[in-house]
Amino acid sequence: MSTKIIKLPEHLGVYQRIRNMILFGTLVPGQAVTIQGLAELIGAGMTPVREAIRRLTAEGALEAGGNRRVKIPEITRGTLEEIAFARLAVEPRLTELAARHMTDACLADLTAFDAEVDTAIASGDIERYLEFNYRFHFRLYEQAEAEVLRKIALSLWLQVGPSLRIVCGRYATANLPDKRAEALRALREGDGPRAARAIADDIRQGLGQVRLTLSS
Repeated sequence: MSTKIIKLPEHLGVYQRIRNMILFGTLVPGQAVTIQGLAELIGAGMTPVREAIRRLTAEGALEAGGNRRVKIPEITRGTLEEIAFARLAVEPRLTELAARHMTDACLADLTAFDAEVDTAIASGDIERYLEFNYRFHFRLYEQAEAEVLRKIALSLWLQVGPSLRIVCGRYATANLPDKRAEALRALREGDGPRAARAIADDIRQGLGQVRLTLSS
């Protein structure tokens, strides 16, 4: 797994920090934030924070509110079903494409991230689970060399990430779905369709748990 550190331009670094706060549920559904509040929270300037908020709003991760505020959207059952439909169309396809371009380096990264997820599940570390589950999936999707589909997948994850954090907090990590091992076995064997089915099952199980929180 590569450990090379790349220095990002400030605006990209700020975007990624706020994006990760949404992806990993640091910001919760319905929570309102201001540009100044976010800037103070992450120790960044107003201009890059404003640019990040504009971009994340366009991606559906934030929605505009009153008094110069934005908030994390509260997911509805209808929205969840749309997200499920789109994820099941996009992410298995990305997996099949990734299998065609698979390398030993990518498999090593996926194996390492999968191990981190297992450790997080065993220890009940929700934040680490969310981070490395994300890293596993998007390291896989990067290998697909299909940037349009990858960006769509990221937008969908941003919309469901805060709700997934609530799922983890309510049901703990012991019951979280784990189809990564099956996907990894299929990828090592060069079986793209089987890997895609495993990822599809992972999506169905994860979103099924989100449905439980909407029903309770």
